[in-house]
Amino acid sequence: MIITAVEPRKKGLSALYIDGEFAMKLDTEVLLARRFDVGREIDDEELRACIRASDSKRCKDKAMWLISFRDHSRRELTDKLRRDFTEESCEMAANRLEELGLLNDDRYARRYAADLVSLKHLSERGVRQKLYEKGIDRALIDEVLGELFIDERAQIRTIIEKKYARSLHDEKGLRRCINALARLGFGYSDIKSVLNEYTETEEHYE
Repeated sequence: MIITAVEPRKKGLSALYIDGEFAMKLDTEVLLARRFDVGREIDDEELRACIRASDSKRCKDKAMWLISFRDHSRRELTDKLRRDFTEESCEMAANRLEELGLLNDDRYARRYAADLVSLKHLSERGVRQKLYEKGIDRALIDEVLGELFIDERAQIRTIIEKKYARSLHDEKGLRRCINALARLGFGYSDIKSVLNEYTETEEHYE
């Protein structure tokens, strides 16, 4: 196989032409590093190695870009990367970011859980579910939650004051509030107890 053209494309890619026909787009830096120049003869093994190297580099670049915007759990990051790259490249990228200290599930879980409590005002059950959805190990979830103090009734009061206080004397509004709090993982007894502070009737809880 003879490389007959290497043409620059967008986003750091170059179109590789082999034997006069377009073959694929690969990372430009990888092509240069491997000296894939016009007129060079290559075999299948060299081409496959270049494809793997290109995929690996692009995957690491994408991982760094994602991490630069916000922290991720390992599974969250690799799930995003798998949309465009091979499993091998995704795992290598995640391993490299862990080596650099940029990817750390322990640190991520603690920060995320604290934000869910202080900013989203979730219940313990709600925080547990969110961490699980991010791929955090169950043992680590238990450890993180064991370190947090979550006053569930205080959380409910905050949510009510922010979103539902004006509509609690309307049956439809009260029901909407109850359903929303239940979806956030709060228990029936806590919801009922706090709502009793805002309304005198309990008929809506049955």
